[in-house]
Amino acid sequence: MTCKMTPCPVETTLQLISSRWKVLIIRDLLEGTKRFGELRKSIGPVTQKVLTANLRAMEEDGLLTRKVYAEVPPRVEYTLTELGYSLHPILASMSRWGKAYQQMDIHQAR
Repeated sequence: MTCKMTPCPVETTLQLISSRWKVLIIRDLLEGTKRFGELRKSIGPVTQKVLTANLRAMEEDGLLTRKVYAEVPPRVEYTLTELGYSLHPILASMSRWGKAYQQMDIHQAR
């Protein structure tokens, strides 16, 4: 497991999803299984190396599974585990909060 357990459950959660890329990976995989190229295209300006490292860490932490097909070229698909899907309410709350923040007038007052 790449996540170091701490006494604080909020800190544990943050360690599991603290990377900007991990949250976006989860967001995309909540829609269903995706191939590496689909994730990279959807997530945006992430390098192959960084995306691979994040996917491997998430697999090690039990948030997703990786399935490799014996084809040429190799096809790899990623799917959230039940544990990964359990993060859905957290991301939904973040989305609602972000939308509300985007609609606030505080940026115009500055």
